[in-house]
Amino acid sequence: MFGRNSIAFRHLRGRGNGAVECISAGVTRSGQGVDAAMAQGKAIYLDHNAGAKLRLAVADAMRELIGFTGNASSVHAPGRAARAQIEAARSAVAALAGVEATNVVFTSGATEANVMALSPVWVDGRGSRGFDRLLVGACEHPSVLSGGRFAADAVETLAVDGQGRVNVARLSQRLGELAAEGRSVLVSVMAANNETGVIQPLEEIGQAAREVGATLHVDAVQAAGRIPLDLARWQADSAAVSAHKIGGPQGAGALVLRNAGLHPAPLLTGGGQERRKRAGTENVLAIAGFGVAARIALDEIADWERLGVLRDGLERDLLHIRGETCVFGQEAPRLANTSCFAAPGMPAETVLIALDLEGIAVSSGAACSSGKVSSSHVLAAMGVDRDLARCALRVSLGPDTDADEIEAFVAAWRRVSARMGTGGAGRAA
Repeated sequence: MFGRNSIAFRHLRGRGNGAVECISAGVTRSGQGVDAAMAQGKAIYLDHNAGAKLRLAVADAMRELIGFTGNASSVHAPGRAARAQIEAARSAVAALAGVEATNVVFTSGATEANVMALSPVWVDGRGSRGFDRLLVGACEHPSVLSGGRFAADAVETLAVDGQGRVNVARLSQRLGELAAEGRSVLVSVMAANNETGVIQPLEEIGQAAREVGATLHVDAVQAAGRIPLDLARWQADSAAVSAHKIGGPQGAGALVLRNAGLHPAPLLTGGGQERRKRAGTENVLAIAGFGVAARIALDEIADWERLGVLRDGLERDLLHIRGETCVFGQEAPRLANTSCFAAPGMPAETVLIALDLEGIAVSSGAACSSGKVSSSHVLAAMGVDRDLARCALRVSLGPDTDADEIEAFVAAWRRVSARMGTGGAGRAA
């Protein structure tokens, strides 16, 4: 029932556009609200950085496994079948990350993977390796900014420029100062920002870390499946990835290691799961879905450049409609699917409600801050004025986003903008 020909071991082919079909794929409609529109399969979903739509191939694979009760730690046939599902998924995630399968440690999500990596103690073949300083980028996800398992007074924040990129010269200087003091340092920088899509200069950051013997962790959650992951080229020792950002289920992630022999001390202890790196019975259903999503994401990675054409056209239209619109991070390399912008005088909270009533789902920033609309720590670190930052919206496209949906968003934006007033010449930030 769960052999090599099962859906969980292959993503679907020969179904037209089946490999990129997603649950509740949208078509253009307005005036009915996102909840109602999604119930009818008609919403326009432009918030893929918060969570991608569950791919049909993933849903099919997981549906096949519902009710399966084998524990992957058991030696009987159901246990071996569960183990086979996990190891197939491990190979798929490893291929997406460009590492060996033994270097993938499954977790409950990327937050856990980040906290696991941000440990003052790492382990290698010779014993433990201690860190007494953690350097994190100012635009990091809250799971990194919180410092993981480091004491608060051991965490330092790295400044970014106006585009949101880490100042590598300042990083090198600080690493040199800490090395001169005899400090051992762990550095954590994201590959691409979840709010702006800005891509960090990881090769330069990795080189700066390597020159003084520092260890580098990368939050690669937004980058996975959108740009190639290459821990060796980045000289990164670990990276965090998440299933639900690539069309997999929520509740599954992984810490990816460049060298399986060098890893953080376990965050969860007890059983011997995940080669004693992460205790706890594995979530076979979610991990299997993660594996299917990873296979599809790797196959489609080149297709994401198509979204850059749609994104760039969207930004041109926004500037034409309301000239003082500011596009954040536009002068830096960005993920092709992401646009973060603000129009002065159009508060994000008001605009989000208006777009929701049009049946369009976008975000005012990171979904981890949902439940409130407040100014972004990312934009604050970039030096953006607080009042302008409160107007910031994020549009993030996905594999099934098409020109009709972008046109519908632009039309809705034009209507909302007309109700709220107009302005002058556009600019980038």
